[in-house]
Amino acid sequence: MASAKTSSRSRGTPVKENGPKLEEGLNVFKSDRFNADSYVQSKCSLNEKEIKQLCSYLLDLKRASADEMRKSVYANYAAFIRTSKEISDLEGELLSIRNLLSTQATLIHGLVEGVNIDSLSLKASEGSMVNGLENVEDREPTDLERWLAEFPDMLDVLLAERRVDEALAVIDEGERIAAEMKKTELSSPGILRSLEIAITERGQKLADQLAEAACQPSTRSSELRAAISALKKLGDGPRAHSLLLNAHLQRYRYNMQSLCPSSTSYGGAYTAALSQIVFSAIVQAASDSLAIFGKEREYRSELVMWATKQTEAFAGLVKRHAIASSAAAGGLRAAAECVQIALGHCSLLEARGLTLCPVLLKLFRPSVEQALNANLKRIEESTAALAAADDWVLTYPPTSTRQSGRSSVTSLGNAAAFQHKLTSSAHRFNLMVQDFFEDVGPLLSMQMGGQTLEGLFQVFNSYVNMLIKALPGSMEEEANFEGCGNKVVQMAETEAQQIALLANASLLADELLPRAAMKLAPPNQANYRDDSRRRPLDRQNRHPEQREWRKRLAGSVDRLKDAFCRQHALDLIFTEDGDSYLTAEMYINMVGSADEVDRFPSPIFQELFVKLNRMASIAAEMFVGRERFATLLLMRLTETVILWLSEDQSFWDDIEEGPRPLGPLGIQQFYLDMKFVMCFASQGRYLSRNLHRVVNEIIAKALAVFSATGMDPDRELPEDDWFNDICQEAMERLSGKPKAIDGDNELGSPTASVSAQSISSVRSHGSS
Repeated sequence: MASAKTSSRSRGTPVKENGPKLEEGLNVFKSDRFNADSYVQSKCSLNEKEIKQLCSYLLDLKRASADEMRKSVYANYAAFIRTSKEISDLEGELLSIRNLLSTQATLIHGLVEGVNIDSLSLKASEGSMVNGLENVEDREPTDLERWLAEFPDMLDVLLAERRVDEALAVIDEGERIAAEMKKTELSSPGILRSLEIAITERGQKLADQLAEAACQPSTRSSELRAAISALKKLGDGPRAHSLLLNAHLQRYRYNMQSLCPSSTSYGGAYTAALSQIVFSAIVQAASDSLAIFGKEREYRSELVMWATKQTEAFAGLVKRHAIASSAAAGGLRAAAECVQIALGHCSLLEARGLTLCPVLLKLFRPSVEQALNANLKRIEESTAALAAADDWVLTYPPTSTRQSGRSSVTSLGNAAAFQHKLTSSAHRFNLMVQDFFEDVGPLLSMQMGGQTLEGLFQVFNSYVNMLIKALPGSMEEEANFEGCGNKVVQMAETEAQQIALLANASLLADELLPRAAMKLAPPNQANYRDDSRRRPLDRQNRHPEQREWRKRLAGSVDRLKDAFCRQHALDLIFTEDGDSYLTAEMYINMVGSADEVDRFPSPIFQELFVKLNRMASIAAEMFVGRERFATLLLMRLTETVILWLSEDQSFWDDIEEGPRPLGPLGIQQFYLDMKFVMCFASQGRYLSRNLHRVVNEIIAKALAVFSATGMDPDRELPEDDWFNDICQEAMERLSGKPKAIDGDNELGSPTASVSAQSISSVRSHGSS
């Protein structure tokens, strides 16, 4: 009864998510003054928009109510089953009590009847003394009296010979006669009580015989069903159903004795054999229960509880003898195959109304997660070991077969993946990931696709941390914080090696990993996935979860890109001793006549141009077919240097409040440097909007400082064509190219024209 009360309380508790909203929506209907006609009439006067809002509100209310009902059923289902079981047991106890009370009442009435018979016998003997014994004539017994006299002996014979059907028929006949005797009230009460006692005692004896037969392992299925059905007819249904389930339990346990699990045997074979035994027994038990007891609620609930218990015991055996060792060793394929076999057999129960696959998934999930994590850990450790000795030189993949023994090219997607150039550690990472995704197919049925993607992201993120650590002068605190730990990584000393780090990360994140992860796509989209004519990105964008995952991979690549650009920007701006090449003195110390100064961009911006050109040449060879990534990398590096200048407060403090003001030569040189950045960024096709905006803001700020000295920038600054010519000459000299013919230079491009116009507009605004 305690469980029933608990169930009642749980049903009365509103669901947290939808409870307040649902209660608020139902308040109008709970009022004692609620009038249905008035409510409907008030809603009929609404306009079209208000009617649509009302319909939407009612639909939301319906969904919330259905959601609350579903959650309430799930939350209280176990309590409901326990309560039904308790009620069933209580009914059996009440039946036993009723039989006991009936027996006691029969005994009492028999004693009373015996006393009355003795008194009547005394009176009859006194009358016989008067009339004489010779006048007494024996009366012939009736057919009913003879049947009643023979009834106990007849049942004893049938029970001794185990003629169950005939015994049931005789008991039914006795119960019918007893019912007629009660209605007519013509027979002696003592005879009726004797008949009821005989029926009760023989019926109990028959029930015991049937129960004993049902418990025998040698009893055939047809005999078991007959015994259980007969026991149910005797009125002991709960006991009969429990005996039926117990009989099937004993049978499949007996059959399991022939299974001998071994650590050296194939776990899938053991799982398949055990699944066949257990789930066949559950199917047979469900079939017998339905045939004998129908769909009565208490028996159905007991069957569900029993089947769940047997499924849990089965899962424990499979985990102990088949999955545990594979999971501990990282055998994801072996563990997943065992789970898949078990789920395949368990799904057959759904036709019988038993959905036990969620039970198996819940029990198997920890072991499969263990195997999944062990696989991911192995990928991470193996890749880290190779990164410690990686020379960071891009090469084509080796032609050897995969680790698992399967062919190195298992699909069109994998064939395409093996055409890319990576370093040795990235090749190992990609190879192990491809092998890994060959084994994760069964994880879809376990709804572990999201967890698999998350685990792979963490492994990739760890690899990116090692790539960051391979950059000279990288911030080791950041790498350690991200989980790289104390792992040793071979340093990438040259620019080519450092750009190879970016090639590794970008190719894995943009193409190889997403293509491999497509094996986790839902099965109902297989046709779309296999259409090789579609672009890979189109296929990947069909799945929102994987699209979000790809964004996270790109975020990890951006961390590497930021570290790369930050390192090269710092190398460009600062000396080894920590002094800065980019100071205000290089502009405010420019004095003298304009004719005495050789007009050329400042050394730091010359070095920036040379570095970008050198990197562009390297990237052109490494990022074949992925030129956009190289362009974005150069764009990011240029932005990093210019943003440093924009945010260097000490530089601007010296410009504004230094020992001497910014003079005409200084503002010309500063303007020339910014113009030079815009020109070579435009020529290299990596002039971003952000870079364009920041350069204009820097120029405007410098012009404002110059105007504050009382001088006019428009008077001191030459025309933009003059600056363009100097920038073009500088780019040609620094790049070693011959001077372009008039009209053929890159500054005539639309982008360069826009840049010049933008700077001119900044000049006009700065001088105004």
